[in-house]
Amino acid sequence: MEAVERRRVIVRGVVQGVGFRPYVYTRATGLGLAGHVTNTPEGVVAEVEGAPAAVSAFCERLAADAPPLAVVDAVDHHEVPVSGGAGFTIVASRSGGPARTLVSPDVATCADCLAELADPADRRHRHPFITCTHCGPRFTIVTGVPYDRAHTTMARFPMCPDCAREYADPADRRFHAQPVACPACGPRLRLLAGTPLREPAGADPVAEARRLLADGAILAVKGLGGYHLACDAAHAGAVAELRRRKARGDKPFALMAREPADIEHLVHLGPAERDLLTGPVRPIVLLRRRPGAGVRELVADAVAPGSPDLGVMLPYTPVHHLLLGLPGDPPGPRLLVMTSGNLSGEPIVTDDTEALDRLARLADAWLTHDRPIHVPCDDSVVRVCDGEALTLRRSRGHAPLPLTLPLSVPATLAAGGDLKNAFCLGEGHKAWLSAHIGDMDDLATQYAFERAEQQLESITGVAPGLLAVDRHPGYRSARLVRGRAGGRPVLGVQHHHAHIASALAEHGFDGTHRVIGVAFDGTGYGDDGAVWGGEVLLADYTGYTRFAHLAYVPLPGGDAAVHRPYRMALSHLRAAGLGWDPDLPCTAACPPEELRLLRRQLERNLHCVPTSSMGRLFDAVSSLAGVCHHAGYEAQAAIELEAAALTASGSGSGTGSGGGGVMADAGPDYAFALRPPAPGGREAPLAADPAPVLAAVVRDVRAGLPPGVVAARFHAAVAGLVGRLAVLARERHGLETVALTGGVFANTVLSSACARLLSERGFTVLRHHRVPPNDGGLALGQLMVAACAPQHPQQGEGHVPGGTRQSA
Repeated sequence: MEAVERRRVIVRGVVQGVGFRPYVYTRATGLGLAGHVTNTPEGVVAEVEGAPAAVSAFCERLAADAPPLAVVDAVDHHEVPVSGGAGFTIVASRSGGPARTLVSPDVATCADCLAELADPADRRHRHPFITCTHCGPRFTIVTGVPYDRAHTTMARFPMCPDCAREYADPADRRFHAQPVACPACGPRLRLLAGTPLREPAGADPVAEARRLLADGAILAVKGLGGYHLACDAAHAGAVAELRRRKARGDKPFALMAREPADIEHLVHLGPAERDLLTGPVRPIVLLRRRPGAGVRELVADAVAPGSPDLGVMLPYTPVHHLLLGLPGDPPGPRLLVMTSGNLSGEPIVTDDTEALDRLARLADAWLTHDRPIHVPCDDSVVRVCDGEALTLRRSRGHAPLPLTLPLSVPATLAAGGDLKNAFCLGEGHKAWLSAHIGDMDDLATQYAFERAEQQLESITGVAPGLLAVDRHPGYRSARLVRGRAGGRPVLGVQHHHAHIASALAEHGFDGTHRVIGVAFDGTGYGDDGAVWGGEVLLADYTGYTRFAHLAYVPLPGGDAAVHRPYRMALSHLRAAGLGWDPDLPCTAACPPEELRLLRRQLERNLHCVPTSSMGRLFDAVSSLAGVCHHAGYEAQAAIELEAAALTASGSGSGTGSGGGGVMADAGPDYAFALRPPAPGGREAPLAADPAPVLAAVVRDVRAGLPPGVVAARFHAAVAGLVGRLAVLARERHGLETVALTGGVFANTVLSSACARLLSERGFTVLRHHRVPPNDGGLALGQLMVAACAPQHPQQGEGHVPGGTRQSA
């Protein structure tokens, strides 16, 4: 009698909702094995029985040959008693026990489904919800684990006999595809328009929506993770009206194109950008504009005024493909504006009733459907820097995939910041960054934070016993988490320390040695109560030394200085001992009465918090050079200064893969002065004084140099400062690794210049790729710092020890 062996196999990772059970079924039956496979909260669990050689072959390449969307973290197997029996089955999923499986992100419609969508002979021809094992909604429809139809928002749609037959057929692409449906049994798309709102009688919803878009209407379009507001990108009136209704200022809109060929004459498309556009994630990709004629024919000026980039994504749902037109469809808009369905500052709308209410003043019509969205999820945003992806918003297509941590951490919740909020859950060697939440100054966003945190805890099984927050006393994210602590320890983490720790965690640093952390951003609460933001810290996870910082200047009026960059320019000029001469653009931009009051405010130091912010210095130079005097959205002045630098460098002929090779020489006058510690103050950090740089900017502006030349020289000066400080830190402390982090390093011109200069001087350079350098990545660093703190407070509020050392 032949030997028989039975093994129990547990597969952990992203193995539910990606066709793993059908894959196991096919593999087992192909090897002649008996047994079963099921989903559990722990992962996919199988038992296989048969000839020892066949059982061994089944186990050996189970991970290597897994379906393309699967991410296998571990395969564990052990021998169990032989039970006999024949055949292999997929059995009902088991609930109960802690969740340890990983839910798949939403995935763009695959090529096979698109072919069926366009095939008149296919029963899913033009079906707006076509999907299969390899594509479609996942994270945004999950209500619980294990991942089965009963635990998704598709539970309300019983399968028709045809869909049920495909679902049960191991040879079918839709074998155990949980969102499977067809026109007979699936969700229903409908268009609502007019006053009062109604469905146009007898009209095809998509055809009518395309007609409305072509006529200049603004549509609310229900997507995977929320509603978009859409209009024809070439219709100047529609774009301007959408901008007015949404109170968006000059913040750029994102575009959706049917295929790369529709945009390659508008933007630079290198191989990296093309791969990002066409991959399964389908993020918004920021692409450098091409200077050229014909642009206005497809993209109205108001789509992205003053921006060097166009943010473009390709369709990722069947509805998107239908809106942009299938082969043979009547002509329609070639490019659509696709922006989040909300008022600026509010969270994205997901609920249908809420959409009719909250978007009533924004949309002319609603293209909606009856499949609920359980988890809000904004579009991800990415750009390319020096040929590699630089994530600016990690959301749809990435969440809730975990990041692997270099150290094991206790169950921890990190709250993140108040701008671009994303929180983070971690336990063991895994960290889950949430989808993009938004800016926390709105009550609806705070409610969205609470809901998202509860949902992520439910699908990860993480029950945090340790909480981490930003040290800023006014942060709403911190207040929210403290209010729900329930006696759990809450650790305050310094903002820029968290940024550096985030970069270290992304690059797998175990914390055994310090790095030179360069954290440049707009604002972060400092240990001395000042607004930090131009920081060089010698840091590991357990603490930091403030080695150097941008010299303090007054921040006159707080947010007023942020929204009116000319105020920062005038503050910097005064600190540098330079006059407010009327021929300077920043002086001319300031109304006379405001100028008088600002002078008095600075003289008396009224409402003038000291700041070392590099972001505010970029604002100041932007105004001083005549580029931007009023900021209608975050970092507008800095973004437009980067755009000006690109015009001077001639990078418009580049590949679009970052800012490499575009920097002008700053010249000897564009150099920061380094102030050594005062006598007897050896523990004080170095201060980088921008006064010489500002004097050079004033000279060049008066000489009539183009703003782009001034901008390019300033960027080079900042890169030069980073290089000088890194060399000094190496000479004094023997450190060889530099981490570049903070929102200022979303600027690819600066990031590329710094990385090139540091590499030439022998440093190892860490830059963000998968985690945003801005506050969207802050929570990952908070989690690592809190988890590695030498000791945790037993309850209430604490600060991470070792976080206040200062020494040059």
